[in-house]
Amino acid sequence: MDYCKFGKGEKVLVILPGLANQSIMGSADAVAEAYKVLTKDITIYLFERRNELPKTYSVADNARDVVIALETLALNRINMMGVSYGGMTSMEIATRHPELVEKLILASTSANVTEEEFKEIERWLDIAERGDATSLYLAFGEALYPQDVFEQAKSFLIGAAKTVTHNDIDRFITFAKGMKDFNILNRLGEIQCPVLFIRDKQDRVFGLIVSNNLIKQMNDLTNFQVYMYDGYGHAVYDTAPDFKERMLEFLKT
Repeated sequence: MDYCKFGKGEKVLVILPGLANQSIMGSADAVAEAYKVLTKDITIYLFERRNELPKTYSVADNARDVVIALETLALNRINMMGVSYGGMTSMEIATRHPELVEKLILASTSANVTEEEFKEIERWLDIAERGDATSLYLAFGEALYPQDVFEQAKSFLIGAAKTVTHNDIDRFITFAKGMKDFNILNRLGEIQCPVLFIRDKQDRVFGLIVSNNLIKQMNDLTNFQVYMYDGYGHAVYDTAPDFKERMLEFLKT
C-alpha cells in the first residue's frame, strides 16, 4: 500500500481518498499544495489502496488493510478524513477500531449505497468494462464537478485518460464493485469520536436522502457536526474555497 507524507505538526491526519481512475500518488504534489494550510499544525498521510488485489474486494476489506498499514507505521489515535469511498472505509475503521480514531471528517460519502445510488457507479462500471478510458474520465468528471468546472477541465481529463492502463481500469472495476450493498447505517452509533460531515446539496453521486439518513443516525453522537455546501458538487473537497480551513478549525478545537 503506497502512501505519501507531508507537514510538520504534532497532530496526525490520515486521508483516505475516493474512487479514482488512477493512483492518487501521481497527484501527491498537488494534494500537498492543496492542503498546505494544514501542514504547520498537522502531519498528513495520504494513503493509496493496496497494490495487489484479489478478484473481489469490499469496503470492509479495504478498512482491514488500512488498519494493518496504520499499525505498521505505528500510527494510533489519529485524525482521519475519508472522501467518498474513503469515507465509507473510515466509518468501518471508526466503528471496528474506535481506539484508533481521535476525530473523523467525512466528505461527500454515504453510509448506505442504495440500489438507486449504485446506478451512477454501475454506469461507470459499464464504461470501464468496455475499456473506454476517455469516456470513463469524462463520465466521472461530469458526476463529480459542477458543470462550469467540468467544462473547464474537459481537455485535462481527456489528456489524463491517455495515461490510463489496463491495470488501472481493472483496479477501478474491483473497487467500484466492492461498494455495492455497502451499509453501515445501523453501526454508526458505535463511533466514539467527534465527527464532521461535509457534503454539497448538488452532489450527483450520493443523494440528499441517503445523507439525511446518515445525519439522523449520527445525531445522537456526543460531538457531531454537519456542514452543507451548495453548488460545489460531489468534489466539494476540491472545489469549495474554504474547505481546508473548515477542516483545520474542526481539527484544532
